[in-house]
Amino acid sequence: MAFGGFQRCLYPVQKFQSYEGELMFARILEDTDGVRWFKPAPKQFQIFYNRDIPYEPDFVVETETIKLLCEPKDASEVTDDVVLAKAKAAREWCDRATEYESANGGKPWRYVLIPHDAFDTSRSLESLVAEFKF
Repeated sequence: MAFGGFQRCLYPVQKFQSYEGELMFARILEDTDGVRWFKPAPKQFQIFYNRDIPYEPDFVVETETIKLLCEPKDASEVTDDVVLAKAKAAREWCDRATEYESANGGKPWRYVLIPHDAFDTSRSLESLVAEFKF
C-alpha cells in the first residue's frame, strides 16, 4: 500500500507492507519533532546475515542526536531465528557505522526491533528506542 502526505519523510510517497506495523510507526515518526525518515530502497544498505543473504531494514530515522535502523515486526515474529539473525547483522552494521561516524564527527547508529503491538498514539519514538534497542 502506498501512502503520501508526510512532512518528515524524505520522499513524498512511501509503500508499507502492514498497517499495524509500518504505517503506525510512520505516524509516530511524523509526530516526532526533529526527525527525518525514509524507507530504504533495495540494496541501499550492504547488510548481510547468514554470510551472504541481504537484509534491508524497514526504516532509517535520523534525530538531532542519533541515527536509527528500525524494524517494526509482528510481535509473534520478534523471537524468530531469521529475524534475530537479521537483527544481529544490523546491530553489527550499526556498531561499525558508529565507529566511522565517531571518528568523523557524526552521530551514533542504533538498531531497534519493535513489536507491532507496542505501537499506539501515546508512544514516543524516544520511549520505543529506549525499550526495544537491540
